[in-house]
Formats: sequence, structure tokens, C-alpha cells
Amino acid sequence: MVNNLSYRQQKTILIILFLLVPLTLLGLFSLYPAVYLIYLSFMSWDGFSPDKTWAGIANYKDVFANKEIWNAFSHNFVYLGWGLLQNAMGLMFALILNSRLRGRNVYRVVLFMPYIMNGVAVAYMFNYVFNSEYGSLNTLLHAVGLDSLAISWFGSPKVVNHALGFITLWKFMGLNMVIYLAALQSVPSEIIEAARMDGATRFQSVRHVILPNMMRVIELNLFLTIIGTLEIFDLPFLLTKGGPLGASDTFLTKTVEMAFKFNNFGVASAMSLTLIAFVIVILSVQRWVTRRWGD
Repeated sequence: MVNNLSYRQQKTILIILFLLVPLTLLGLFSLYPAVYLIYLSFMSWDGFSPDKTWAGIANYKDVFANKEIWNAFSHNFVYLGWGLLQNAMGLMFALILNSRLRGRNVYRVVLFMPYIMNGVAVAYMFNYVFNSEYGSLNTLLHAVGLDSLAISWFGSPKVVNHALGFITLWKFMGLNMVIYLAALQSVPSEIIEAARMDGATRFQSVRHVILPNMMRVIELNLFLTIIGTLEIFDLPFLLTKGGPLGASDTFLTKTVEMAFKFNNFGVASAMSLTLIAFVIVILSVQRWVTRRWGD
């Protein structure tokens, strides 16, 4: 029977067979959960009962009327600020280490190493660094006579999110640097040399020649940073449990709490879809700004 098929038909069947397994897995583990999440967002369900009650848009009303949820969401923007600083520092180090600096490969490895460390290990390591009683940071501040700066880093509502944001900068800045380094090395050296021959300073070369040629990569890094900061969960969950008094709660920790502590999977699903909508809106604004600046 196969011999009676044309080459084009055999090729089509072969492509379908190769795609059948990945498309099936995609449907089972991505598309189906997404559709089921939308379905749950309109239901009232405790996660255990086989019966689900139709709630309509009541779950979304509960989300938008809950001040605690949006107060927690405001904490995500602290991480976003640290994420933007992380991108700026990654770009700065990439520019420095793309030059003929002696030992630049060693510096690259040192700066990239935090990224390959396990996230849980990083969290527990900084738990000792920021510990108010025996932490290395407060011990150092006491040793140099800056006792007034030695505070409870995870116990102060005004400081806790910045302490956690610093940890994200320390861990992910090296990844941004490596991505920017790869982009810098793809910029044609001829146009940089041409700009310098025309009298452009190093800053002018970076501003008007190098950065415009890296705009797609900058956009990608900002895309990853925004998604990561708006969906931050592991650090506040492991280090502070949302404390003190909810000062380090994020939108995602409140979502998990709503689902697994209060057993309200309907509202938790609505919160998840609301977060997705906000991510799409913010990314659209970011894309418009970067494209406008790139032009």
C-alpha cells in the first residue's frame, strides 16, 4: 500500500507521524490545563469535592475587590525595579568584558556562576547572610562600626522586598550579561570602526551603533525579566512565608495561598488568569516602548 502512495503523500504521512507525539504531549500538558484553568475560574470548587458549582464572574469580582491581593501585587513592582537594574548591570558588565580586559574570561565565569546555582540553595544561603542575629551582613556592619545599619532585613516591611530583590539581581545578572555578550559579539566590527573613524566617542558608539543593533536581544531580556518579576514565588515563599504581616507577599504567593490554604480553587484560577492578562498588557507596553526607542 505504501508503494502505491506518491512521494508527496509519503512525506506528508511521515511528517504527521513525527508531529503526532509532541502535539499530543502539548495538548495534554499545555492546552488542556490552560482550558481547564479557564473553566475553573468560573466555578466554585474546594479542590476535593467532585461537584463544582457555577459561579460566573463572581470569582473575578472577588479578585478585583480584594485589597490584600492588589497590595501583594504592588510588591511585584519592587522586584521589577531590581530586574531593570539587573538588566542595566548585565549590559554594563557585558560592555566591559567584551573589551580586551586581562582576565575577562575569569570575570565572566565568576559573574555567571550564581545563575547555575540551585534556587533553593541560594535562598538558604542568603537566609544566613541576612539573618538579623548571626548573619554575615550584620556581622560585617558591626565590625566596621555601622551598627545603625544592622537591621532585621527580613523583619522590616520597608526593606524585606528590596532584600529579596537584591537576591534576584545577584542570581540572574550573570545570565543577562552572557546574553548581552553574545549579542555584542554579533555586532559587525566594521560599523563600530567606521563610527570611530568618523569621530564618535565610545559612549556615542554604544548609544547610536551598538545598542540599536542589540535591540532585539534587549527586548528579549526585558521580556524574561518582566515575566520573572511578576511571577516571583520561590524566594518569598522559602525565606519569609510572605511576612512580616504580608509585607513580602506577591501575587503568586497569594494565589497559591488561596488555592491550598483556603481551598478556593475558583478564585485562585481567576487570579492566575488575571495575572496572565496583566503580564500580556505590560509586555505589550514594553514591546511598544523598545520598538519606539529602537526606531
